[in-house]
Amino acid sequence: MVNFLSIFSFACAMALSFIDAYNGSGFSVELVHRDSPDSPFYNPSESQTKRLTNAIQRSLNRVNHFTKNSASIKNGAQPPIIPNNGEYLMNISIGTPPFGLLAIVDTGSDLMWIQCKPCTNCYKQIDPLFDPKSSTTYRKVSCKSERCQSLDNTSCDDDGTCRYMISYADKSHSIGHVANETLSMATGSKTGSGLVSFPGFTFGCGHDNAGSFNEKGTGIVGLGASSVSLISQLDTSISGKFSYCLVPFSERKSSSKLRFGSEAVVSGAKSVSTPLSRNIFHPVFYYLTLEAITIGDKRLKVNGSSSSTGDDPGNIIIDSGTTLTLLPSNVYAKMESQVAKSIEAKPVKDPSGILSLCYNSTAQFKAPSMTMHFSNADLKLNDYNTFVEVAEGVVCLAFGANDDLAIYGNIAQAGFLVGYDLGKKTLTFLPTDCSKS
Repeated sequence: MVNFLSIFSFACAMALSFIDAYNGSGFSVELVHRDSPDSPFYNPSESQTKRLTNAIQRSLNRVNHFTKNSASIKNGAQPPIIPNNGEYLMNISIGTPPFGLLAIVDTGSDLMWIQCKPCTNCYKQIDPLFDPKSSTTYRKVSCKSERCQSLDNTSCDDDGTCRYMISYADKSHSIGHVANETLSMATGSKTGSGLVSFPGFTFGCGHDNAGSFNEKGTGIVGLGASSVSLISQLDTSISGKFSYCLVPFSERKSSSKLRFGSEAVVSGAKSVSTPLSRNIFHPVFYYLTLEAITIGDKRLKVNGSSSSTGDDPGNIIIDSGTTLTLLPSNVYAKMESQVAKSIEAKPVKDPSGILSLCYNSTAQFKAPSMTMHFSNADLKLNDYNTFVEVAEGVVCLAFGANDDLAIYGNIAQAGFLVGYDLGKKTLTFLPTDCSKS
């Protein structure tokens, strides 16, 4: 297995002379799926179908993390909630000189945080902890600063510096100082490869972190819509643009790309765009409006909103870290019924007991065509967006029911270049071979 941290640390050491504040041109970074052989989470003894089942289970855990009290896809025991269970990783570094991290990328999170020395109560981490004393650019943030006051659950130390506390639904937590540092990313761009750096990046330096965190994880990078996420902090530098192209689950030996700025512009004759909206009660999420779903030649209308209670429209969030696409139970029931009517084969049970509409993948089985009708954008899905192999010879519908929060997950997004333009408040899809993009 490739040791990404070792490679990245070496790259940082070799490329120090090339580090400059970002100059405003576009750039891209590599996204590694956690089930890729290049990931520290990779288990070579697991089959591809077992990895998918695990990803689906993490998807349910993640929904619980979002909603605190959501139910499983089917009635039954709720799984334990794991806060750092995002599906993609990327190389970053923090500090001067750069300290390399392989961080979990999460479009459903905001403040980036990592474990820091001294650690009074920390979960076990295989890789070294960041030591603020080793960096010449580390600065704690004042309680009176705008950045501190924009965060929830902060307090003041005796010296007037800002402390944060992040708690999760399973009682896991991270507590530490809010600080500014130089953030660097290993990048490829049209002008070459190297590192780009962003001085004064705000993050959480955790000194008390406990709960169900994985010892192989070294940090969480939030790509959400709130004011402290990576995207919001880099907003003016990247013109509010980022994009990603996720390879289908069966091809996840390949890496994906996360692009920023001018390299993140998504356009073309086959591209479709839909409005992005915000929710004042859930500011971290990116909301879309799903109007209908066509299965074969039957169009099913999607009424109302599952969670968007703010003034802006939007009834489903788009999230790269959730595997399944989850719909309100009344919508999902109609969808599953229509899909079943469109397939001549006899349904079978999901061996894992998670998904509810499954078939033997024989010559008799043929997935029906499916189109997602977002506001102003009709998105025709591929078969690998709608059905996934959960066991040898068994495929299941990659959708489920959840009444707390509707989520457009990463299986449905695979094979599309997905571009966010926060200035124009649009999301654009373009069918793409993501293994070559």
